Amino acid sequence: MDSRTAEQRARHLDIPAMLAPAANYELSVEHDGLVHLSGQLPRLGHAVVVTGRVGLDTTLAQARDAAGLCTLRALAVLRQALGSLDRVARVIKLNVFVQCGPDFTQHSEVADAASDLLIEVFGRDARPARTAVGVYQLPKNAVVELDLIVAVHAAAHPLENPKHDAVD
Repeated sequence: MDSRTAEQRARHLDIPAMLAPAANYELSVEHDGLVHLSGQLPRLGHAVVVTGRVGLDTTLAQARDAAGLCTLRALAVLRQALGSLDRVARVIKLNVFVQCGPDFTQHSEVADAASDLLIEVFGRDARPARTAVGVYQLPKNAVVELDLIVAVHAAAHPLENPKHDAVD
């Protein structure tokens, strides 16, 4: 059993530092112990780096890479919202939207790239419920968009956390 925390397991990943919404919305909303993430596109900076329809313009491998990049961005949003990935109690739901051609049927294989990365960070017991669907079009012609719902541990109060002893 891996005794490392989610933050420790994520250290080797290239998680973006700070993200900002691209329009008039919140990157995440926390309510009643759940965090709902807005959809993440495969962006590096402001540029969507994997575009087109899987099966026509892009390959399954490129779509899987894009799903991984979307997941890294989702992890960045979680870290930014929660202060630490260690506050994630469980990934509840993963929705993956794949822009694809009419004959493409491997949506689940694209979504597996996101699931695999989430399991790498949060552990096998954190496997989410999941939906993977093919769509005709996504924003900015992105090949993949995904969103998450996660359950979170309450933030520790400084006086209740022995790691943050008050200094007189």
